[in-house]
Amino acid sequence: MAETWATSPAAEGHGIDLHIDLRVCVGGSGVRKGLTDALREAVRGGRLAPGTRLPSSRALAVDLGIARNTVADAYADLVAEGWLTARQGSGTRVAERPVSRPATAPPRRTPGPARHDLTPGSPDLASFPREAWLRSARRALAVAPNEAFGYGDPRGRVELRTALADYLARARGVYADPDRIVVCAGVAHGLMLLGKVLGQGGARSVAVESYGLDVHRDLLTAAGLTLPPLPCDARGTRTDALARLWPGAVLLTPAHQFPLGMPLSPERRAETVDWARSSGGLILEDDYDGEFRYDRQPVGALQGLDPDRVVHLGTVSKSLAPALRLGWMVLPAALAGRVADAKGASDWACGVVDQLTFADFLTSGAYDRHVRAARLRYRRRRDQLVAALAARVPRVRVSGIAAGLHAVLELPAGTEQSTIRAAAWHGLNVLGLSRFRHPDVPGEGRDALVIGYGTPPDHAWSGALDTLCDALAGVSGVS
Repeated sequence: MAETWATSPAAEGHGIDLHIDLRVCVGGSGVRKGLTDALREAVRGGRLAPGTRLPSSRALAVDLGIARNTVADAYADLVAEGWLTARQGSGTRVAERPVSRPATAPPRRTPGPARHDLTPGSPDLASFPREAWLRSARRALAVAPNEAFGYGDPRGRVELRTALADYLARARGVYADPDRIVVCAGVAHGLMLLGKVLGQGGARSVAVESYGLDVHRDLLTAAGLTLPPLPCDARGTRTDALARLWPGAVLLTPAHQFPLGMPLSPERRAETVDWARSSGGLILEDDYDGEFRYDRQPVGALQGLDPDRVVHLGTVSKSLAPALRLGWMVLPAALAGRVADAKGASDWACGVVDQLTFADFLTSGAYDRHVRAARLRYRRRRDQLVAALAARVPRVRVSGIAAGLHAVLELPAGTEQSTIRAAAWHGLNVLGLSRFRHPDVPGEGRDALVIGYGTPPDHAWSGALDTLCDALAGVSGVS
């Protein structure tokens, strides 16, 4: 198509492409009508501004390869409709009139991109110990036998299973025979394998906490299991309901309930183990952040009370980085082989180099040093969070802060969603407590935010905290 031109009042004589393609705009309706419609739409849509001078009928006809009379007739039609004006000596111009545009609703205001991520579940990724990890990788690769790079044992490398057995016994009170450890890609991967094995073994249901990760519930549901919820109170999950529900297993976060934050009381820990022994049930212990306790002695793993009735699941997703995709299951002897077979038949999922590296990272003491430094960092952030909220938003009560990388900010009833919206407008990515609530829990849920204070890098933490307080202070009923 030849270029067509027009001149604006501010730039007489300078060509402006009209962008008219008669092959598109005619559409079988005739050249004159097609040209008229195209010019009208250009004016209506504002592409041709009021006062813009159009090319002469002769020039436009030459550019478009059509008869001059066709252009003159189209101009005349638009002059008659009021879209154009034609005066002797001034040429044909777009009429000086408000441009008529299709009525549109005003654009909906939406929050901009989040500047700070305060969602729970991730550590400060900027603190990943790159140099120490690289040193471990070099040492591990230097001494690894050639057979380490074959298909190998579905349970994982023996170097890592041996190192984990020593570490878990020392740090978490876990009875961990290397032969009963299966390395996996994290707790979610472990639950997927366990759900499959439990279902194949005849289990029909797994009791779960009334608040927890929906991805864990989804994985167990996908295995064909029903998931009756267990209520929670200040002493942790109400495990007394297990005798009534009679599930094949129960999934718990006993050291630090996710997301509410309280530990399972000693009485309920013992009660849960008694239930498993008497019923033949299995306890799935998600020990997702057991390394991070601040105000009390660490709570030992539930598995230490009965290694034959408890599966201990752990991960480095909170202590190091989720991208490593490294986790483990410490299994009862009767279950270890079946879970290893299920893993081998489905997905190996765990890179050998990272397994060897993590084994060295554990045995060299680098992991202990990293966890100690991280514990100090996250405790400092937690203290700053509690102090800032007490000073600036005193109506917000903070709970679940004795351990972990997140806190629960209790809100007045009915304010959770408005608070999340206010946070989004301030550039914060946050999650409400309702996000983690089991869909079958009766009654109204609690209104709260679950704030991940481990997620922002150090340089952004103070800004994220200030922004959070500003957002909360602007919510009616919260400030």
